[in-house]
Amino acid sequence: MASDREYLQFILGQLSGLEDITYRAMMGEYIIYYHGKIAGGIYDNRLLVKPVKSAISYMKKVSYEFPYEGAKAMLLVDEIDNAEYLAGLFEAMVSELPEQRPRKVFP
Repeated sequence: MASDREYLQFILGQLSGLEDITYRAMMGEYIIYYHGKIAGGIYDNRLLVKPVKSAISYMKKVSYEFPYEGAKAMLLVDEIDNAEYLAGLFEAMVSELPEQRPRKVFP
């Protein structure tokens, strides 16, 4: 099931207090970037984030979910209605998120 664009817009609105939040559509879902690093994504209208230690420590309730079959488990963010909580979560995670590898350019 693909995610709704309205859900994406809601999450982006909740994160609007942060600078450098971007997204990329990918096969009906959305990858969320923070400062150019993949922080998580929207999968089946669920906000999932990378399971880094700081996110696990920050979250009140830790629940692992799979974004799609064959993928690694990610953390389900339940408190999407709390913009301050979401911003704090992303701020806590950013230093642990891996840098993006340069994209290969094919001739």
